[in-house]
Amino acid sequence: MLTVTKAVRRGVRRALLSADFPFGPLQRGTAAALDAAIRYVKEAGVDLVKLDGASDHPAAVEALTRAGIPVFAQFGITPQTALRYGVEYRAVPGAGDQVPEEMCAELVAEAKRLEQAGAALLNFTNSGPVVGAAVADAVSVPVLGGFGGGPWLDGRVRMAHAAIGYAADTVDDPPVTYAHVAATALDALTAYAGDVRAARQIAGGIPVPAAPKEA
Repeated sequence: MLTVTKAVRRGVRRALLSADFPFGPLQRGTAAALDAAIRYVKEAGVDLVKLDGASDHPAAVEALTRAGIPVFAQFGITPQTALRYGVEYRAVPGAGDQVPEEMCAELVAEAKRLEQAGAALLNFTNSGPVVGAAVADAVSVPVLGGFGGGPWLDGRVRMAHAAIGYAADTVDDPPVTYAHVAATALDALTAYAGDVRAARQIAGGIPVPAAPKEA
């Protein structure tokens, strides 16, 4: 994560740079989380760190904040917490997954604990319009969300490669996205391979003179 975050930092000009914790430092305890966050700041130059499942670790949020490291705290449905909310486990929750409305009071309380611990931003995944709106109204820090988020939150999150339909599996199962880059890439690479096999000029390549005609 340090390697890829350093690469992003080299390309950033204006954007706020956040980096996710890999699974491990937060789960090992507050001291390990603080050590990892300090490395992110010193070695990769992040502006804030994102903690998944942060509501289970308010002491870590408080320790990082006290050290001067802003925290982007995630809670809601994740692969690790799906079963807690009665959602079937999947590697990636779907857009239709939403936290149960009857858990509204519990999730509002989680958001307030994170705010009180010092979180600078909240990432409420799969919030839905009822619980999401209640959480956004209950805290003073911005509440963002990806899947299951909407205009009831302060901001929206969408992975760039998902927004443009970049993943290979979208070729067989076209998603609802702003583009279908995977299909375009497949068509382009298929055409390129065809030109190579047929010994034709390839697009953008060095011009190849036509073979002389036999007399």
